Amino acid sequence: MTTKQPTLAIASDHAGFELKEWLRTNFTSATWIDAGCSSVARCDYPDFAEKACQLVLSGKASAAVLICGSGVGMSMAANRKNGIRAVLAHSEIAARLSRAHNDANVLCLGARITANEYALDILSQWLATPFEGGRHQDRIAKMG
Repeated sequence: MTTKQPTLAIASDHAGFELKEWLRTNFTSATWIDAGCSSVARCDYPDFAEKACQLVLSGKASAAVLICGSGVGMSMAANRKNGIRAVLAHSEIAARLSRAHNDANVLCLGARITANEYALDILSQWLATPFEGGRHQDRIAKMG
């Protein structure tokens, strides 16, 4: 039995560009939709967070990965969107809990903080963890 690969949007600013490209190349358990940016030339993270989040909200992507230097800017920009539950995860446990308890649909990473291989581990843990539902569902509903 084969399982369908998730379709993930991925976006970065200039600081996250190299990690974005590395993840797209090295994480082959997903189909990627690249929402930009396209180089290390200076650009603004909110523009690319917007594009990736719209792919999630429209259903074209099941989730998104957003990368900037610290991950903070991308997570702030993403969480402004109703229906987006973005987590800034610097550890596998944060990634796991964000899925299990918060049903996070956007993973934010800091390229200046997280090594490539560890980012891959965080992403793998995040995607492998199902939402537990139950008591957590009521909390998600309160967020709108």
